[in-house]
Amino acid sequence: MDTKAKSDLLFADETYAIVGAALDVRNHLGAGFLEAVYQEALALECRTRGIPVKEQVELPIRYKDTVLVKRYLADFVAYEKIIVELKTVPELTSRETAQLLNYLKASGYRLGLIFNFGHPKRFEWKRFVV
Repeated sequence: MDTKAKSDLLFADETYAIVGAALDVRNHLGAGFLEAVYQEALALECRTRGIPVKEQVELPIRYKDTVLVKRYLADFVAYEKIIVELKTVPELTSRETAQLLNYLKASGYRLGLIFNFGHPKRFEWKRFVV
C-alpha cells in the first residue's frame, strides 16, 4: 500500500498494528480453537506490542435520543476508538458484517474490525467504517 493511500484511511496505523497482532495469533495457533482462546491470545499479543486494548467492553446502544438499558459487549476496544470482534466460524458471512455495522452505528464508534480464526485454510478479516 502506498503511503498516500494508507494516510487516507481512518486510523490506518492503528489498524495495521491490530491486524499484525491478529495475524501473529493465527499463525501461531492455527484454526480450531474456541473464540475465548483467540481472545486471550490476542489480548496478550496486543499488550506485548504496546497496543492499548480493553476486553469485553460494555458499550451503550442509542435509539434516537435515548440510551437503552441493554448494552452491547464488544470483544475488544482498541486505542479507545476501534471495535474489534472475533469469530470462529467456517467463513464470514453477511450476518457477521451486519452485526458489526449495527454495533458501530448504535455505539457511535466509526471503525470496526472482524477477525475470523475459524476458516481452516486462511485468516479472514474485514474492516468497516461508518
